[in-house]
Amino acid sequence: MARRGASSLLFDGSEWSFATLSRAYDAIEAIALGEMGLDVYPNQIEVISSEQMLDAYSSVGMPLMYQHWSFGKRFVFEDHLYRKGRRGLAYELVINSNPCITYLMEENTMPMQALVTAHAAFGHNHFFKNNYLFRQWTDASSILGYMDFAKKYVARCEERHGTAAVEDILDSAHALMDQGVFHYRRPPRLSSERITERARERLEYEEQTYSDLWRTLPTAGGNADMEEAEEEALERKKALNLPEENLLYFLEKHSLILEPWQRELLRIVRVIAQYFYPQAQTKVMNEGCATFVHYFIINRLFDQKKMSEGAMLELLASHANVVFQPSFHDPRFGGINPYALGFAMMQDIERICTEPTAEDRDWFPDIAGNGDWRGTLLDAWENHRDESFILQYLSPALIRKFRLFHLTDRSTDRFCEVASIHDERGYSAVRTALARSYDLGANRPDIEVVDVDLLGDRQLRLRHTVKNGVLLEEADRDATLAHIRRLWGYDVSLAGVAASSGAVLYECSSRDL
Repeated sequence: MARRGASSLLFDGSEWSFATLSRAYDAIEAIALGEMGLDVYPNQIEVISSEQMLDAYSSVGMPLMYQHWSFGKRFVFEDHLYRKGRRGLAYELVINSNPCITYLMEENTMPMQALVTAHAAFGHNHFFKNNYLFRQWTDASSILGYMDFAKKYVARCEERHGTAAVEDILDSAHALMDQGVFHYRRPPRLSSERITERARERLEYEEQTYSDLWRTLPTAGGNADMEEAEEEALERKKALNLPEENLLYFLEKHSLILEPWQRELLRIVRVIAQYFYPQAQTKVMNEGCATFVHYFIINRLFDQKKMSEGAMLELLASHANVVFQPSFHDPRFGGINPYALGFAMMQDIERICTEPTAEDRDWFPDIAGNGDWRGTLLDAWENHRDESFILQYLSPALIRKFRLFHLTDRSTDRFCEVASIHDERGYSAVRTALARSYDLGANRPDIEVVDVDLLGDRQLRLRHTVKNGVLLEEADRDATLAHIRRLWGYDVSLAGVAASSGAVLYECSSRDL
């Protein structure tokens, strides 16, 4: 093999400088945009220390975040493990914003800086900008402005009302974050300036008025018959737009005891929860996209003689660690590695498009042998989430490679059953079961506000639709009810109803806590 000339290399050795970073960025950008056809937000790259990376970890990865004791607790926990050598740090952190902010850790070697630039500044960046979930549910251009408003607003509330009072509300709001998103309705997109203006207008209005809904309630008592009572129930549900899946939204709008500043705190937590909603649904795709992008780019840089053999070996070793999938009996096993599955699926799509087998042509007639793996991947990254992506593109060849099988564990049985394996009869069942495991709607508790006893004690009634017989953990359920009770101000009841039959499986109330 001919020795690569030092003059053609983007960098030589492990040390980096800003000039070297800039030179590497330009070469990576040329491949990402010119050869792969990626479409990205403008990039803003910042180099930070390991302590700053730990701080970013603790505040859910946002560059601007309000203060809360839970973030400090997590910082101490992560810092302890890092200092003891029991846990490493991510080489980068990327923010879904416009411009897209990528944090590089200053301890990285120059080859690693190049890899994570390709991975985050172009792989994740493209996915954030183009995937339909992020386009529908997030506004990258306003999130940083909103977080700046949120940080300053929480600080002002702490000065005016005290840290303890603010933390009480945030504690309860954080406990309800998973139940604080709209799963089916698309929230309106507003600029950061309009969001701040609306918050100010809302606070001024609420300080001067009461809700007409509560002011015009009929008094309790009377001899209304059952039909009239049912009509009143329908009317109040219509007025409150029930059932409501977003608990934080309902409490923000209709709680009787919350002051305007407390309602705004709920709204801040709710907006943050909604911002992260698409990321929870695209972990495999997002990481698979970024990993495929960095793998393609570093190989192209090597082919162009812009990277040395030593740098390439370092990057391939790091890449192998990222996509490593431990076996189920390995002590390191913690489920399916999203990097491993995502990257393998991206490579498999490339193979199906360019070198399909007869099996591939049977399973994927629309893409097998089309020769356009770039267009196929760009289309998949844009139009799918993890569940639909796996259901659409997981091939029998990859099922065999990962040795996947479907294990059923019914509560009524005393044993587990291997229902499907990686064979002709089992491919579809295995793929469907794996896809379902990434469906948030099927794996998170389905809890809704269904009624409020306005004529009596204003008890908030919640319904948990129980799927596949999976009940809530009693301790977590009771703790969550207590948080809802704090924000609502009156008793809260929860009924578990079987999804299939409608039978009531359990009932509990904050009154019993």
